[in-house]
Amino acid sequence: MTTNEIYAVILSLLAAASAGIVGSFALMKKMTLAGDVISHIALPGLGLAFLFKINPIIGGAVTLILGTILIWNLEKETGLATETTIGVIFAASVALGALITPREDLIDALFGGFAPTSFLGFIMGLGIVALIIIFLFKFKNKLMISLFSPELAAATDINVDRVNLYYLLSFSLTIILGLQFLGALLVGALIIVPAAIGRQLARNFDMFLIVSSTASVLSVTLGILVSFYLSLSLGPTIISIAAILFALSLIRRR
Repeated sequence: MTTNEIYAVILSLLAAASAGIVGSFALMKKMTLAGDVISHIALPGLGLAFLFKINPIIGGAVTLILGTILIWNLEKETGLATETTIGVIFAASVALGALITPREDLIDALFGGFAPTSFLGFIMGLGIVALIIIFLFKFKNKLMISLFSPELAAATDINVDRVNLYYLLSFSLTIILGLQFLGALLVGALIIVPAAIGRQLARNFDMFLIVSSTASVLSVTLGILVSFYLSLSLGPTIISIAAILFALSLIRRR
């Protein structure tokens, strides 16, 4: 295995750990399906990147961040629910992405794959992971209060709008990390499924975060190994293993 491939493996595992934690908060906010929807906002950027022969992750990241800020603004200005604004942006993104993505690159955009990571890409990925983890643990209490009682959050001088924006951005950054090896179609599942496993097995919130993150890392680890030895597609293998772990968690809960 080359150095760049090792970078890719390490970054995918760190992305999985972040996804597990972000997914735990998403489940508490009842917006786990938003991960699957928000990831599709990357499609226009991926399509443009393929057209102009630049790094697809850069293109996907640009439209994801812009789309996230647009969702936050629409929610704040119109009073619409987060799910509604996400749905509108999702529909437009899928249509535009399908129109501009070259047909031969569409599968890569949707399902990703294992690709070596440069040293610069590795360092940038580490920076993104650090931002996500620092935000989630620094704002954990504020997130919890704004989740369960926005009125109490406002009374304690917590800027709920700003906290929501920061969370949505961390959500999008997590999706950016997973785009390369899972693609726009499957990366949201790495946020949804491990969080569902954690919810089944954990007895308190801190354990919930740990179990979700562990399940996500385990899914990616086993997915890489199985896809390598059986010559299977990486993204579908990872999510299939995550689904199996979820089924096992149901048995364990019983």
